[in-house]
Parts: sequence; C-alpha cells; structure tokens
Amino acid sequence: MAPRQRTASAIALFMDIGQGAGTAGASGVRPFLPVLLTGALARGDDGIDFSGTDYSFLESQWFLLVVLLLAVAVYGWNRRQPAARSPQIEGALAVIGIVFGALMFAGSLADDGQTSWWGLIAGALCAALGYLALATLFARARARVSSQNGAGGAASLLDIYAEGIALALAALSIFVEPVGYAALLVFAFLVVRSRREGAQKYGGLRILR
Repeated sequence: MAPRQRTASAIALFMDIGQGAGTAGASGVRPFLPVLLTGALARGDDGIDFSGTDYSFLESQWFLLVVLLLAVAVYGWNRRQPAARSPQIEGALAVIGIVFGALMFAGSLADDGQTSWWGLIAGALCAALGYLALATLFARARARVSSQNGAGGAASLLDIYAEGIALALAALSIFVEPVGYAALLVFAFLVVRSRREGAQKYGGLRILR
C-alpha cells in the first residue's frame, strides 16, 4: 500500500472510530433515540450506511420498528412510574444500551470496510462509559425528586434532557466524527469526578461516626 493510501486509510479509521464511539456512548446514555436516528440516517445513506455489511439489519424496517416499540413501552412505563425507576428497569436499559452501543460501533467500522469484530467490544465499553457518566447521574436525580411534590413533572423533564443529550451526541458523532472522542473524554471526567465525590462523602460519614 502506497504511503498516501495508508494515510487515507488511517484517517478513515480514525473517523470511523470517532463515529462509533459517539453513537455507542449516546446509546449508553439513552438506548433508543440514538439507534432510531442512526438507522433512519443509514436508510438514506446520510452520513452512515450499513447496506452490504453484516450490520445491514440496523437500518431495516423491522429492527427500527422493534426499537420504536421498546421505546414506547419504556415511555409508557415511565408515565406510570413518573419518579424513580426500579433497579430492574435501570438494569434492563443499561444492558439494552450496551448491546446497541456494541452494534453501532461495529456497524460504523463495517460501513467503511474496516474489520468490525473488535468494534463490538469497544462499542460495549463506550456505551457502558456513557451509562456510568450520565445515565446513572440522571437516575440519581430522579431518585432525589421522587419524594417531592410534582416529582413526576421534574422526572419527565430530566428524561427529556437525557434523551436530548443522547440524540444530539449521536447526530454530531455521525456528521462530525471527532466529537465522539471528545464525548469519551467528558464521560471519563464525569465518572472520575463522581467516584471522587462519592469517596469524599463516604470519608465524611466515617468521620461523623
């Protein structure tokens, strides 16, 4: 391979990784809207395209319909339980987000003819990071407002914020691929800060004892 071709290939891989990391991280924050957006754009070959790859089902009508039905089901459940979600629901959303994130990352690699199997692992890790950084943050916020008057409205607003962040991150990562790298840095910062604050709080409780 000529030096110019190697350079072009390296740049393409860099962009594919950024796109995959961003869409996977967005799936970890909220699993449904990023996947629906990515699939819809892929159907129109707009910024991403899964056609002709092992991940072509990600833009198929039946897959997007299943994702939409899952999203509606979760939305309906949230309307019935407007404040704090159960640990089982949170756990299920985390698993779904990680699975979708793995597929999004691998699909981004396959779109450009890259080796994609390792994208399943990387995508799962990116989605898990997004979940730990933001999804758990919003979950704790929901729990804090659960005992307050009007908590349902506040919880719904938190969900809108989370969905908006996830959707915006997915869109930006598809069209401006390096955004995915920046998102990972932000996620890592938030996780480290959360852990540090938790350790300081635990240390303070030990002193009070």
